[in-house]
Amino acid sequence: MKVLRRQFLQLAAATAALPLTFGKAIAEAYPARPVRLVIGYTPGGSADLTARLMGQWLSEKLGQSFIVENRPGGGTNIATEQALRAAPDGYTLLLVAPAINATLYQKLPFDFMREMEPIAGIIRFPNVVVVHPSLPIKSIPELIAYAKANPGKLNMASSGNGSTIHMSGELFKMLTGINMQHVPYRGGAPALTDMLSGVMQVMFDNLPTCAEHVKSGKLRGLAVTSTTRSDVLPDLPPVADFLPGYEASAWYGLAAPKNTPPEIVDRLNKAVNEILADPKAKARFTEIGAIMLPGSAADFGKLVADETEKWGKVVKFAGAKVD
Repeated sequence: MKVLRRQFLQLAAATAALPLTFGKAIAEAYPARPVRLVIGYTPGGSADLTARLMGQWLSEKLGQSFIVENRPGGGTNIATEQALRAAPDGYTLLLVAPAINATLYQKLPFDFMREMEPIAGIIRFPNVVVVHPSLPIKSIPELIAYAKANPGKLNMASSGNGSTIHMSGELFKMLTGINMQHVPYRGGAPALTDMLSGVMQVMFDNLPTCAEHVKSGKLRGLAVTSTTRSDVLPDLPPVADFLPGYEASAWYGLAAPKNTPPEIVDRLNKAVNEILADPKAKARFTEIGAIMLPGSAADFGKLVADETEKWGKVVKFAGAKVD
């Protein structure tokens, strides 16, 4: 009887350990083949650069190719749906950007917060409030005063309805009560082209794209949209110095389809955090004015939830809609 009881207890202990052993085996075996990293943007922009840098570094760290797939269109919704509908096995990842679409689009074929598995934050960087040098505006107070004296006469360019560039400007309008005419473009490049030519007067552009134009004097920088100064443009104060409570930034992170095994999520999160702590990665991201976003998968999930709520209020204020 004692022998049978001992055998039973040994069997029970072994059975209880199976999930842990199996989970560990999954993590150790992953990735066993190339991983797709889907992004909803065209090649050449800050999102594409971030994805390709992370893909290269993850490949080096984990020993398998991380292949970036550009799936632009539908305001990133095409890429998002494709990634969320993939098998939850860790072999399809999504580069996540600011969560504005949940309130911007009236109908979406997915519920992003419920259908994604957060993995890790990567970087955050501010936008820059720029004006054409022909304007008699050299500071945020002067921009506010000019806009109030000339309601609706300033054209505010953006890379499209609901983009971080657009929403940064709408948040500014919401907090100041000024009226600037929003002009959406099909991407940041054509918007910036018209800013440089003087067709447009104001833009809340991504720092990596406009920094050199500010340094050369082709555009006049007024402020950064982060709460602290940027090392790339250290002479520019934060908008919040003049407008308490203002903060807007672009950010990127990684997510996977819901129910991706936690062992794989943990392995990817650990790899991303190790990359962000590497001096080589820090130096490269610092070049473009980015701030690293290390942390747990839960930390990144909270960021997405908080940003969804924040920008939802701004979208409603702006009345921005995309069918």
